[in-house]
Amino acid sequence: MCGRYTRYLSWSEIHRLYRLTAPAEIGRTDAPRYNIAPTDEVPFITAGEDGNHKLRTGRWWLVPFWAKEMPKGQMFNARIESVDTTPAYRDAFKSKRCLIPADGYYEWTISPADGKKDPRFIFQPDHAPFSFAGLWAYNSNLEITSCTIITEPSAAPVNQVHDRQPLILDPAYYDAWLDPTIPAGDLKDILSHDIDGQLQFSRVGRSVNAAAIDKQPNDHAELIEPIKLL
Repeated sequence: MCGRYTRYLSWSEIHRLYRLTAPAEIGRTDAPRYNIAPTDEVPFITAGEDGNHKLRTGRWWLVPFWAKEMPKGQMFNARIESVDTTPAYRDAFKSKRCLIPADGYYEWTISPADGKKDPRFIFQPDHAPFSFAGLWAYNSNLEITSCTIITEPSAAPVNQVHDRQPLILDPAYYDAWLDPTIPAGDLKDILSHDIDGQLQFSRVGRSVNAAAIDKQPNDHAELIEPIKLL
């Protein structure tokens, strides 16, 4: 699964990754994020009407277009095994696919010493940016734009930490994934091209476990610093 991630790459890097062209997209200077949690507002990339990529912002917790109220289930991840058949996701899978910019995410194991959660920060070599494959929706009933991250069974090395992981798409397949004209039957093949095997991880401090402290976001660069294990 993926329950927290980071996006501290610069906006100039986001422009390069996704070929953004609109003046409002090029001029953005959003602050870096080190502890993004479900229900936060996040940027994501979709196909644009003019053939270019389009930057959108929405809630990280999918609200299907047909929902009459906010979902109560955990809709921030969509399992690849059922993403094309589950009612909450199947329409978005057909026509509203997105890329979610990131440069790392967190996963946890349970400490045998005290039973508490020990976080790992998972990232690419040299902390290179990447994209989660995702889905998005606009719900006119609730007037909300939202997105979710697709997950899959984990592979080495992440399977040392957790049995699932977010699907990090190979950049060569960005255009194909976003293209709304691609037949639904071809999409699982596109998603088979991930870069998950390139990932690394390090143990980080437990302070990341809280998304907020005293009602203020717990979001700073020290959260991704590796700690020395005794």
